[in-house]
Amino acid sequence: MAHPYHHALSSVKKWGGTVDDFIDLHSWFDTSKLILSDFRHRALRHHAEGIFLMETVFGKTLALSSGRVIPTRWVGEQHVREDLGHIPSFADWARAIRPEPWMGRTPKIEAEVEPLPVAPTPAPDPFCSLLGLTADATAFTVLRAAAHAFHSTIRMDPGLRLARRRFYRQMLAAHAAAASQGSPRSPGT
Repeated sequence: MAHPYHHALSSVKKWGGTVDDFIDLHSWFDTSKLILSDFRHRALRHHAEGIFLMETVFGKTLALSSGRVIPTRWVGEQHVREDLGHIPSFADWARAIRPEPWMGRTPKIEAEVEPLPVAPTPAPDPFCSLLGLTADATAFTVLRAAAHAFHSTIRMDPGLRLARRRFYRQMLAAHAAAASQGSPRSPGT
């Protein structure tokens, strides 16, 4: 594994300045070696998000001792490319992690912390007024009015049969809910 010093020398060769201009940035990438001393330490910062994180830590630009100003991201991209040959995403690293059972074993606390749900009040049937129906209309009347509301091409298309049946069931359920609440008569009827 390359040492931050060698990465800094490579940066000096590319952009000028001194090793001291770059050493902190390259050391930041490799501080994860404190946790894990082999190549796996790179999973923490050696990816596209790590480069953007470095930019937020050190700023968007880096003023070199030579007076030149360069984007900090260039230094991060250089470091990651020198270590890995390309810039992976964090998702690339995550796909390489072998899932273990303990990683997904979490207790379900939702039932303990969430309040009990309140039963929603069913909405009034929005189609009653459109179809000219009252809350006391029979199921047959509801179906007949719904069928006549369709354009004839929709009513006759065999490919839409299942969709029409689903719509009719929804109409009947909504009308039954409205009837159970004792909805007032629709306007105009």
